Amino acid sequence: MERISTHDRDVLRGLAARLRAAADSPESQAKRELWRRHNALQGDRPLILAFPEGAWPELLPESVLQCADPKLRQWEWTLRSRLYTWEVIRDDSFVEPWFDIGWHIQIGNYGFDVPMHYGDSRGSYVWDAPIKDLERELPKLHFRTLSVDRPATYRDLALANEIFGDLLPARIRGMLFWTVGMTWEAAKLVGLENLMLLMCDQPEQVHRLMAFLRDEHLHFIQWLEDEGLLTPNDESDYVGSGGVGCTDELQPDTEVGITLRQRWGFAESQETVGISPAMFEEFVLPYQIPLLDKFGLNCYGCCEGLEHRIGPILRSVPRLRRVSVAPSANQETLAEALAGRYIYSRKPYPAHVCVNFNEPAIRADLRHTLTVARGQPLEIIMKDTHTVEGQAWRIKRWVELAREEVARAA
Repeated sequence: MERISTHDRDVLRGLAARLRAAADSPESQAKRELWRRHNALQGDRPLILAFPEGAWPELLPESVLQCADPKLRQWEWTLRSRLYTWEVIRDDSFVEPWFDIGWHIQIGNYGFDVPMHYGDSRGSYVWDAPIKDLERELPKLHFRTLSVDRPATYRDLALANEIFGDLLPARIRGMLFWTVGMTWEAAKLVGLENLMLLMCDQPEQVHRLMAFLRDEHLHFIQWLEDEGLLTPNDESDYVGSGGVGCTDELQPDTEVGITLRQRWGFAESQETVGISPAMFEEFVLPYQIPLLDKFGLNCYGCCEGLEHRIGPILRSVPRLRRVSVAPSANQETLAEALAGRYIYSRKPYPAHVCVNFNEPAIRADLRHTLTVARGQPLEIIMKDTHTVEGQAWRIKRWVELAREEVARAA
């Protein structure tokens, strides 16, 4: 066992005790039940979430961390961010009485490195797509090499339990991948603009590329299942492009080593928002369906407007439960198509929060959604918040405004 200073231990134990109290509170239990009913399409009211995402450095800067050990500082930040959400942001998320440790997994490339060149701003980057001649270089693609370091994972698990496991037991659980959408992987390999041009100029080669990515992703997720690495995502877990996974429909029978059918799945195709609906049906959706068919419940969509794609998505995606309604989406079209049979997962305009905090615009946006989606299973999720311009109160205030508008519309 690693030597841990008394100071670092006390810091982590204090945070773990506060989280355990939150998890055991009647409020947290009530919110858990709200999400369970919501995901079963039986919710009582619209649910509200707010994710600081890129704005976290402004809400919880490095300077607030007290642990000296680098690994423990990471764990401290995880504990503090959960507490900040519970104690300050006060949305409809709830707290679990666990501390999650992720598997140490190494994932190789497809045969090509894709170096990203980052700027000074958070998250912005450019890249030089490595495949210049798709027909000639397609044979060079290969499945990614996959490996897991179980001893390292178990050491982390034992360390967390040794420090604060009596207060907040540690378990192996985490997001091993986000999406099986694949078009971002294709864009990285051939370039974003070039991918769309190739659909016109070399359609058969694009089909070959997408078939390779489909087969490779099927191999990847099946490897996770065969290796016993899959864990449930049916509690407070982030699923899809926002939303909480709490459900009793997936019924995992163990905490580690479940099947894909006992998990939520997710796909999107933000990168191809500029192609026609017919091209989406030809080049994208057919390759995603075999992957989504592996999962017990599915989410679809992220920042792309789905109003021109929603028909084939609703017809094709198996066990679809949650559909993203992006900031720029035609809400009326999607509300009519979803018709209360799926979760209407609305993402409001983050610019009203991130750039110039504009309460009238925020309220107008919320009222529009609440009017259009009235009577549907609705969640309103503020995300893609890459800054709050140093004003940490903005996220909390958005939640307060959302609650006021939900109450007004009731």
